[in-house]
Formats: sequence, C-alpha cells, structure tokens
Amino acid sequence: MNGKSARPSNAEADRGLSRRGFIGHVAGAIGLAAAPNVLRAAANPRVIVIGAGFGGATVAKYLRHWSGGAVDVVLIDRSSRHISCVMSNLVLNQRLQMSDLALGFTDLVQRYGVTFIQDSVDEIDGPGIRVKLRGGGWLSADRIVAATGINFRNVPGWDKSAVPHAWIAGGQTRLLRDQIAAMPDNGRFVMTIPKSPYRCPPGPYERACTVADILGRRSGIIGGNAIGAPPKVIVLDENDHIQAEEATFRRAFEGMYRNIIEYYPNAKLQAVDSVHRVAQTSIGDFDGDVLNVIGPQQASWFLKTSGLVPTSQRWAPVDVLGYESTVSGCDAVHIIGDSQGSSQPKSGHMANSQAKVCADAILRRFAGQPLNTAERLANLTTNSACFSPITYDQASYLTAVYAYNPATRAMQATKVGEAERWSREQYRQMFTWADNLWADSFN
Repeated sequence: MNGKSARPSNAEADRGLSRRGFIGHVAGAIGLAAAPNVLRAAANPRVIVIGAGFGGATVAKYLRHWSGGAVDVVLIDRSSRHISCVMSNLVLNQRLQMSDLALGFTDLVQRYGVTFIQDSVDEIDGPGIRVKLRGGGWLSADRIVAATGINFRNVPGWDKSAVPHAWIAGGQTRLLRDQIAAMPDNGRFVMTIPKSPYRCPPGPYERACTVADILGRRSGIIGGNAIGAPPKVIVLDENDHIQAEEATFRRAFEGMYRNIIEYYPNAKLQAVDSVHRVAQTSIGDFDGDVLNVIGPQQASWFLKTSGLVPTSQRWAPVDVLGYESTVSGCDAVHIIGDSQGSSQPKSGHMANSQAKVCADAILRRFAGQPLNTAERLANLTTNSACFSPITYDQASYLTAVYAYNPATRAMQATKVGEAERWSREQYRQMFTWADNLWADSFN
C-alpha cells in the first residue's frame, strides 16, 4: 500500500495503537493454530477456494501456511486483484485513490504456493465436490470453500449504471465519487439502507457522515461561511434504528450535521426511478441530485442456484464449527464471509476471522480429527473491528468478539466496544488497522 495525503506516518499510527492495543484483533485472534503435522490421513488433498476477497485470500493463505504446503489450494476469482471495500468511503472525499485499495495475489502465489485461476464459477456440485468454470469444464477437489460476498436483490426500476450502490468497491465507487463531485454545493444527496443483515453494518451511516462532511465543507456550512440554503443528505433506513455505533452516529447526525443530515427510519425501498433519481419508499418518494441505493442483499446467486441457499432464505446456512454447509449432502462445502448465514456481522474483518476457523476445521477433517473437542470449543472465537470516518480527519471505532455457545450451537457476542467519541488519533489508527488486515489476508 502506498500512502496518500490522508495516511498518517506509520510511527504516529503505531504509537496510537500500542496504547489501545486495538490491532490485536486482526492476526492471530482466533486461538486455533493448526500445526503442519496435522495432516496424517490424507496425501496432498486439494481445496478449491472461490472468491479472493478477505475470506477467500485468508483461507487460501492459512491452509498452505498451517499445513506446511501439504494441502494443494486452488484460488478462483474473476479479477486479477481485489479492490478493498474496507476504507472505500475515503475515495468519495478523495482522501484515498482507488489504487490504494488494490490488493494483488502475488504473495499468495509466490510466497505460499497457492494456485490462482482467473475465471468465474457458475455452479457448485456440493455432493460431487466439484465446481463448473465459466471458461469451461469442471474442477474437482476434496473440499470447497465459497467466499463469494453479496449479491443484490431485485428492486423495480433500479439501473445501477445510473444509480450506484458503491457497496462492492471498484467502478461503482468511482461513479459515486464523480456524481458527488458534480453536485451543486447546496445539492441534495439521497441514500437508502437495506434491512439488516447486510454487508458492513456501520458502513451506510459512515457514508452519510462522509458525504455530509464533503457537502458541508464545500457549501461553507462547516467552517461558518455558508451562502444560501444548506445541502441535504437524506438517509432512508429500512431498519427501525441505526444498526451499529448508534450513539456515535446519532450524536453526529443530531449534532455537527444537524443542518445537513435528515434521518428517516422504517423507510422500505419499493422502487427506483433511475432516470429522475427518485427513491420510492414506504414513507414517500425522495428525489436528489445524487441517489445512492444500497440495495437489499443476499448470498451470491450461484450459491442459491447450486442449492446451497434454501428457497425461503437469503443466506447460506452453515455449522459454525467449520462453516460447513448444513444442506444435505453438501458438508464438504464451506461458506465463509458475507454469504454465510450465521449471527455474526458481515464485514471484511469478520471474513478474515472466519477464514482461520475454516482453515483449521479443514485441516482437522483431512487428519480425521473431530471439530468439537472441549479444547477447540473453548477457544472458538471470531472478531470484527471497524473504524468509521466521521469527518475529514476524525474517526470512531467499533469492535466485537464472538464465542461459540454450545447450548445454541451458534456464535454469540461476548465483548462489544465502541469509541466514546471520534478523534484524530483514531483516524490515524484506522490506517494501521487497515494495513494489518490487508497484510494478514493477502501478504
């Protein structure tokens, strides 16, 4: 990662994080370290990993690393690099460039020996433990890991080429950035938030603050040199309350951005007029100079067409002991990250954490070892941390630790921490947190 103007020096960031000890939540937080000699019952087993985001890259890396190279790992992704959604809201205010978010697979291939195939997967045959490549043919394995992120559910009238979501980083992020840059200084930005669960619980509220800061500075509302009516950021939330860092975002909405942000809960998106940039909701129609629809989300479409997501569900059901599918006959397929249907939040950091649990479970399966030993269950934890920029140079944070509950067979939040206030120090810490997460997943 090459730093841009928004990035503080590493020394500054490291000093802040050593005081708080926050980055301990990234690498090694799981407490499950599969030893290289765990592989005794299988010779050169193969694992296919679909999707090279935070979950897929991490599980591929740790399968090779923890097995001492004894597991063959094939990583499949349609792109030659991953564009990080983590930190992507900073592209909107141009504190970062898209190039800062580009994460390659060179280390996974050259350092860890992962085989990378640039292609798409159209189908998973769970019982047959094989995948169908769009480029042609089937590829078989001993285990499959799907780390395929989100898809959007249909919304009548929504044309994503005109009305961006920017919830999958890349071209959509550039489109939204350019639309915001072209807005009038006193313009109107309308955004929608889908029903939970969705990717990155604090992300939409973070975006509202980021855009309010951009428009506030541009119009002079922030800084005391305003001319004319203030700009508006209209937040249409299908949920009945703010879903993450509620105290922080409510304080921002009702405090420093009170003349800019208007927050409406229980606003279910029903349709979109993409030509006129109108969000049609259960509480009325809202038009804007820019319309940002963060649409309703579900697991990747081919997981559903492959039978890994039941008809009545949005997400793939899994057994969190190893993220194995609970669909009959498909227990050799593991699903991690945003597509899985557990109670844990959907975030890049959580995908990284789940990937380590999954890698450990796969190595134990290959060695004929159980996943439910008392020692393993006692140490079965995942975690999610997130920094949220609130202003141009200040941020807050949220962290949560999840532990396995044998009674419910689910992951349960045991520790949740939230910043008491946003600060410049936490803005500096945000870059070290991101650097550590990126390195732990891709390097």
